[in-house]
Parts: sequence; structure tokens; C-alpha cells
Amino acid sequence: MAGRENLCDHPLFTGFTRDGGFATSAIADARYAFPLGKTDDDMSLAPLLCAGLIGWRSLVMAGEGHRVGLYGFGAAAHIVAQVARWQGRSVFAFTRPGDVTTQAFARSLGVTWAGGSDEQPPEPLDAAIIYATSGELVPAALKALRKGGRVVCAGIHMSEIPGFPYDLLWGERQIMSVANLTRQDGLDFLGLAPRIGIVTRANRYALDQANQALSDLRAGRFEGAAVLVP
Repeated sequence: MAGRENLCDHPLFTGFTRDGGFATSAIADARYAFPLGKTDDDMSLAPLLCAGLIGWRSLVMAGEGHRVGLYGFGAAAHIVAQVARWQGRSVFAFTRPGDVTTQAFARSLGVTWAGGSDEQPPEPLDAAIIYATSGELVPAALKALRKGGRVVCAGIHMSEIPGFPYDLLWGERQIMSVANLTRQDGLDFLGLAPRIGIVTRANRYALDQANQALSDLRAGRFEGAAVLVP
């Protein structure tokens, strides 16, 4: 009723709580099946359905601030950067320290600045979205925020957040998490994506290479998203 079904205490997820994530056909609740339009390029579309959707919700939860920092420039961030730029915002991309390849990839998508997560941006951020799973990035992101700014933790899991001085939080800075997405998020984002003209970077893996895809993801061996193709 409140449009917050993403906070259900007993959610059901295909591929997690229910089998069939890689089936060629599936039975689903029609309320949560989104129209995708006609396309012959499933590889480019696939990243929008997970990374894009959670990325969109995290951007909405970050608020309407102009300067947005993205920590962990992977599947979700490379999509969100394009959305934020289309909205007229300035995007600041944070990667693993020394990852000049990913920083160059971020710049190719038009971000204002790209650097390591151990660096400070050239301007204070209005909001920071953390897609990486490292809890150590929370204090780092707080340090990069202006007063009244917000840190959004977009991952399902995150390592322990270390202690930090209250001064980093003071000034009405906020920390919040994102939990899954709502049906309205899906309708809003998938309706908007064709207008933006999002270009996804999809790296193809066969289904039996799923473990390799996860290993490559953890090691940062590719830019953009991994897509499993049966």
C-alpha cells in the first residue's frame, strides 16, 4: 500500500529463494514483470535489469544534489554516471587506488573527475553512493561530503564499517542503505533509459564460466558488467 514492498520481511527472489534464474521460461507475478520493448541486443540490455535498477534507486535515494560521488565504478556506477550526467549533474568517480584503467573508463563516460578512493574530490560532494562492498569507504565518503550531504550504501552486503570521529557525521550529514527496489523503480527507470540512450559495457561469459566471472569481478579484470549467456 505504501509502495515500499522492497522492505518486505519475507521477500522472494528468483535465483536466490526460488529456482529458475537461468530458465528459458518462467512463471512470475505479472505485477513485477517489466516491459522491455523490442531489442535484438540482450547483452546490452541485461545490465540494466540488475545493476541499472539498483543504481537508479540509489541515485533517487541520494537526493537531488548537483555533485554526486560514485565509489566503486563498476556495473551500476557506469550506468548511473550516464543517468546523472543526463540530469545535468557533475559526477565524481572513485576507484581502487591506482586503477588508472577504470578511471580512464569513467572519464570516457564524461565524469567531471576520476581518482582513487583514498583521494579527496576537488569539490565537496552533495551526495556519495557506495557500490563497493568495503565498509572502510563510509568514513572516506563522509569526509568528502559537504554539510547536509548524504552517503548511500547501495550494496546488499558490506564489510564492517570502522569507527570514525563524530565530526565526520556532524553538520547533518546522513548515512543510509538501499534495499532492493520497488515495482515503481523498475517502471520509472526502464521507461527513462531509452530516452537517455544509455550505453552499457557488457562482458560476455558462458553459463559454465559463472565462477570465473565472479573471480574476474572481484579482481577488477573488466570494466562495466558481466553477463552470463546460456
